[in-house]
Amino acid sequence: MPELQIERLDPDAPEVLALIQASDDFYVDLYPVESTHLESREDLKSDNVLFVGMRVDGVLAATGAAKIMHDDGDYAEVKRVYVDAGYRGLGLSIKIMEFLESALVELGISLFRLETGVKQPEALGLYRKLGYIDREPFGAYRPDPLSVFMEKRVSS
Repeated sequence: MPELQIERLDPDAPEVLALIQASDDFYVDLYPVESTHLESREDLKSDNVLFVGMRVDGVLAATGAAKIMHDDGDYAEVKRVYVDAGYRGLGLSIKIMEFLESALVELGISLFRLETGVKQPEALGLYRKLGYIDREPFGAYRPDPLSVFMEKRVSS
């Protein structure tokens, strides 16, 4: 059984930059730029963002972030959930999602929202398995035929 560890990440750390770049490449290969809603490295440093990574036997293998928002009610937007191709199938994204939800519930956030793409059946399956339901665009998002908008209410 591999050793798993979740930790806060510095978006400027070289190994983190490499995983962010891999994530960017993955999404840009699937979608046109106007349909990629990636959080920038600078945004990941904001005080209202919890940006974490999962290590497998000491190697950074996955990332996830939650951005506390107040533009369309109070909620956390899940961003940058990405697992390196060599580590998929280990349940890392589930562990990251559970960690983000738990940490933000402790801060009084009970509503989680996200935007993902129609060309990502694994992500859609994961979010639905975790209890997320489809909804209309939220916040600054506009309808996009390549986007799926979801939300979940978590009890404390």
